[in-house]
Amino acid sequence: MVQALTRAVPFEEFAQWKPSGGRYELHDGIIVEMSQPTGEHEDVLGFLALEISADIKRLHLPYFIPKTALVKPPEHESGYSPDILVVNRSNLVNEPLWKKQSTVTQGASIPLVIEVVSTNWRDDYFTKLGQYEAIGIPEYWIVDHAAVGGRRFLGNPKQPTISIYSLVEEEYQVSQFRDDDLIGSPTFPDLSLTANQIKKMLFQGP
Repeated sequence: MVQALTRAVPFEEFAQWKPSGGRYELHDGIIVEMSQPTGEHEDVLGFLALEISADIKRLHLPYFIPKTALVKPPEHESGYSPDILVVNRSNLVNEPLWKKQSTVTQGASIPLVIEVVSTNWRDDYFTKLGQYEAIGIPEYWIVDHAAVGGRRFLGNPKQPTISIYSLVEEEYQVSQFRDDDLIGSPTFPDLSLTANQIKKMLFQGP
């Protein structure tokens, strides 16, 4: 990620400033411009979004995946733009920032959030993990398909891993999936995905 501005700004100012055409986040008052993702990153993101969207449609759930919505921790001057954000349309009536700023602040509005790991892996494993837990988001995936995260998360030697954090008594409990392990998602229990499926999809090429 490349830092865009260095002075601390409140979320309200960030939301008004945020230009179209770029991807920006606010980290404790600092505006950060997100680097252009790699093709592999976009491949993984698109694949997962299609699989989850298909399950949403099949199960007739009141969920959707917005393109540019933000997640704001209520007690922090931060605003995150997840790789995949699943929003519960039923709770948007309770979201004070939704209509004007397409921003969600409540765990009841966010059944699932996914980050596909890139070079800024510490943000996903530390900063966002803690903030998403504090918001009360029931389920958080960290998809580390290239095994770039730290060994404390991926083992030694490091392996491509999908870490699924589920909220239990207001704290995240993690389950990790590698190779042909069938992913266990509390939100989408019938989702039939493995880490190897993502790997094979990447190797297929354009």
